[in-house]
Amino acid sequence: MTVDLLIAGLGLVILLLAGDALVRGAVNIALRLGIPALIVSLTIVAFGTSAPELLISVKAVRDNAGGLALGNVVGSNIANVLLVLGVPALMRVLATRDHDTRRSFVFMIAATLLFIAACFFGPIRWWHGLVLVAALSGVLWDAIRTARSHRRTTASQDYGADDAEELEGADPSMPWWKIGVFTVLGLVGLPLGADLLVDSSVRIATVLGVSDTVIGLTLVAIGTSLPELATTVMAALRNQADVALGNVIGSNMFNLLAIIGLASFVGPIPVDPEIQRFDLWVMLAAALALIPFVFLRQNMGRLVGVVFSLLYVAYLVVVVS
Repeated sequence: MTVDLLIAGLGLVILLLAGDALVRGAVNIALRLGIPALIVSLTIVAFGTSAPELLISVKAVRDNAGGLALGNVVGSNIANVLLVLGVPALMRVLATRDHDTRRSFVFMIAATLLFIAACFFGPIRWWHGLVLVAALSGVLWDAIRTARSHRRTTASQDYGADDAEELEGADPSMPWWKIGVFTVLGLVGLPLGADLLVDSSVRIATVLGVSDTVIGLTLVAIGTSLPELATTVMAALRNQADVALGNVIGSNMFNLLAIIGLASFVGPIPVDPEIQRFDLWVMLAAALALIPFVFLRQNMGRLVGVVFSLLYVAYLVVVVS
């Protein structure tokens, strides 16, 4: 099993590096083609940063390990709230007063309830996926409309260089050959990393005598949440973590609607009865735990960090046992 753990780690590293490379390549291609920075941010960057999770889910469904795909999404959403917000809050207070996330939060709760409903009408098939992707399209359209309205009210209607420079991976001076290299590395690395991670995870589950769902909820979910955790920790250390809550809300919503929605087009995704009984409700409870920080604008201090982190450890213990 040690070899499989090393292979899983290698697959995860390849996935994360390839996802970053794909974002860099795709973002700079889009900007060179004149696509507005706002649209690039809401579409290419959003899809690119979730590409590892998407490829894992697609590969898992193709290999008849759909529980891994579902577990990855549910586990990642739980980890995003309790771990990605909890650990940085242990280091420094996360301010939430300066960013209004109420609208996005309501959309996230609606997406969570829609996802739970799909799970109880499972297995999740392509028509469930159509509903989830349609909901995602509505959220993206609303985000674009809201952003454009905000630009008009602030008398800043152009999508200039300043907007582009704020995009993840944007580099106006990057030569075309380098853009091509990043894009190719991303397109090649993502399926390779997904193959290594999924295959080794299935073997680990077999050796441990647990379901692939459990591996998805724990090993794979934590692994795919590490980039968000690292980013939030560094932002907290630099006293710039005030947007962490918004990032988690957006990531969770995308996981629920896009990843499972698109993966369901590859094949049906079975829903483990244990996920229906326990993990879905933990995911919903974790989402609802953000209410004081979204609507009351309370800051996330060390006490919150301790509670969130302990709750996540307790959740892992329950799942593994």
